[in-house]
Amino acid sequence: MTSPCEVHIFSDNESKARRVAGKILENSKKLETKYNFYNPTSYLSAINQRKIEKLDSQTEELLKKADTFAVQTKGIFDVTMGTLVQGRKEKSLAKVEEAMQQLLPYVGTGHFKINRHKIRFDNPHTLIDFGGFVKEYAVDMAVKILKKHKIASALVNFGGDIYALGLKLSDEPFSIGIKNPKNPHEYLTHIEISNQALTTSASYERNHQVEEESFSHIVSRDKLQQEILSATVISPTTLASGVFSTTLMVDPHFETPLKKILINKSLTLC
Repeated sequence: MTSPCEVHIFSDNESKARRVAGKILENSKKLETKYNFYNPTSYLSAINQRKIEKLDSQTEELLKKADTFAVQTKGIFDVTMGTLVQGRKEKSLAKVEEAMQQLLPYVGTGHFKINRHKIRFDNPHTLIDFGGFVKEYAVDMAVKILKKHKIASALVNFGGDIYALGLKLSDEPFSIGIKNPKNPHEYLTHIEISNQALTTSASYERNHQVEEESFSHIVSRDKLQQEILSATVISPTTLASGVFSTTLMVDPHFETPLKKILINKSLTLC
């Protein structure tokens, strides 16, 4: 998942806990392999290369969820933003801008349709990238596995995409720290959660440089705003938290009923 992943299972049955952890590991690795955007032999790459038309049920479910979130976020969160990734590979800002403008018309979930389990694109350029989606989906799948095996207390953390199942052994909620975006080794605050998900999107994560311009790992139609350095969202599912924390990084004024914590340039929580 390109980041450290951990599962803490609280149980008085060690062998059961290890068996469940193994199932979570196996499932997560399958998702990572299947939906790797950068691996030319992955299942997702085969879709992007137009080699696969008939979808399996899991992929169809993911794409339909992605389309729903694209509508809910007014197109800010869009799994076809991967279309623009090719443009970022250019060596000069002028070339990057030119490539991005050429690719922009092919961004949007409206460029593919699913009918009778088959996916069809209306052009050869649109690419699907589950990079901002499948890790959160993997956390939610891990929670399903935990619940299926009657685990009452656990903490799943896949690179900062977190779900707290139940309570700690002390019968207290799990306390999750919110990092300082200017110094990720420090925490500005914490929040207590139980049977909830929490994710944070931040500008300090995975950037790359072209000339004097720094590009975030968050791909959007427009340049990211600079007023908010990180966005944390708490919700019933990791998938929803991830989608809306990313959305708030692009548009911090986006209205959502979900609980959120935004940190601005002066490190003020809002």
